[in-house]
Amino acid sequence: MLFNSYIFIFLFLPVAVCGWYLLHKTGKPWLPKLFLLGMSLWFYAYFNICYLPIIVGSILLNYLLYTLFRRVRAAAWRRVLLCAGLAANIGVLFYYKYLDFCVENINAVFHTDYPLRHLLLPLGISFFTFQQVSFVVDSYRGKVPRYSLPDYALFVSFFPQLIAGPIVLHDEMIPQFADPLCGKWNSENIARALTAFSFGLAKKVLLADAFGAIANYGFGHIPSLDSTGALLAMLSYTLQIYFDFSGYCDMAVGLGLFFNIRIPQNFNSPYRALDMDDFWKRWHITLTRFLRTNVYFPLGGSRKGKVRRYVNLMVVFLVSGIWHGANWTFVLWGVLNGAAVCLCKAFASRLEKMRRHIIPRVLLWIVTFLCVNLLWVLFRADSVALAWEMIRKLFSFDFGALPPAYLDALQTGEFSFVTWAAGKISAGAAAAFRKGLLFAAFGFGAFASVFMKNTHERLERFRPGLVQCAVCVVLFVWSVLALSGVSTFLYYNF
Repeated sequence: MLFNSYIFIFLFLPVAVCGWYLLHKTGKPWLPKLFLLGMSLWFYAYFNICYLPIIVGSILLNYLLYTLFRRVRAAAWRRVLLCAGLAANIGVLFYYKYLDFCVENINAVFHTDYPLRHLLLPLGISFFTFQQVSFVVDSYRGKVPRYSLPDYALFVSFFPQLIAGPIVLHDEMIPQFADPLCGKWNSENIARALTAFSFGLAKKVLLADAFGAIANYGFGHIPSLDSTGALLAMLSYTLQIYFDFSGYCDMAVGLGLFFNIRIPQNFNSPYRALDMDDFWKRWHITLTRFLRTNVYFPLGGSRKGKVRRYVNLMVVFLVSGIWHGANWTFVLWGVLNGAAVCLCKAFASRLEKMRRHIIPRVLLWIVTFLCVNLLWVLFRADSVALAWEMIRKLFSFDFGALPPAYLDALQTGEFSFVTWAAGKISAGAAAAFRKGLLFAAFGFGAFASVFMKNTHERLERFRPGLVQCAVCVVLFVWSVLALSGVSTFLYYNF
């Protein structure tokens, strides 16, 4: 089930919210939590009920490990349990996400013909696997208090963060479910929830999907592109992935507030970054936190000298690249991001001096934004060869006319009517409107991603008012009317 769907907005969400508050009136706090757990499992099973046993089995296995950690004191046995837990969680993820990738490479290297399984990736498995790995590690370290099975199951399956992240921690979520205030209607939180959900929905439906149509065409026709087509396809994907992922996380934050649950921030205007290290402190913040805590620090962090620090950083970004997908493009993307962050760490003092002056700051932003764009090409392309071809097209400086497919991509219902009306005046007017719409979309997308307040900043300074209400209503209604033509969330089956 998608957040940006009619069944979610007009059936699932109202039932979940009403049930949550009504059941709290019974005076039995376990009842609304069980209800919300049941709704979250329904949300998961709606995608494919055959995969419901996977998340249920994963929850039971990890809760069993947590129970054993509370009882077993011998250090050797605790290490055995930790290794078993990590192997089980990562093994399931490997089977569904990386098995075919490994078999393909074995077949290519050794000229074998092992069959591929073509497994459909279970919904959100990358997110809930890392979430539970973090829980298992904390259990091993003795940092987890006593939780009931329903509390733990709700923590893992809570539907707002199940498919889009953020990758939440037990100590920032489970205590909130036990707070009596969560079951009391809070008008300010509801207003904040509607604001975050409306802005997130608009980012996903009105912006991400529009840019996605251009990116899909461009990356699907790389050999036929000139520099103009390649440049616009690259910029489109840069804007698409930000508005898509951050929009979904904004909706998740809003959905959490409907239940008086605060979900951590996952994006902090990453395209404002002045270097790649800064970018990764702003992009997918909870993934960075997970990798820092569970990979970087155990490897020694920065405590064992500069060389070891850079090696540890490279390992972190290699893990990040592999986590993102089963393709050599993701591996190379992770390695190049790691190399860029290492360079930023090495020249941190010089970069800090440059930040103090306006012209060097602008230059830093331009270089960083260019690096991010080029790396997104590698992330989006179907192969390393196609990514290189796209980059070659970019730097061939063979600029031509705007591809007609790009102009057609923005002709949604409301804009098609304007184009039709302009066509009644003259063909030139219609063509001018189509081109103007394309440039306006890119201009607004770039401005919004860099200069406008992000949703977290809006919620921090939130003051209910007529203007705020009117903006949210317009965005919500416009987005709902556009739902029939939307794509799926980029990280939906992730």
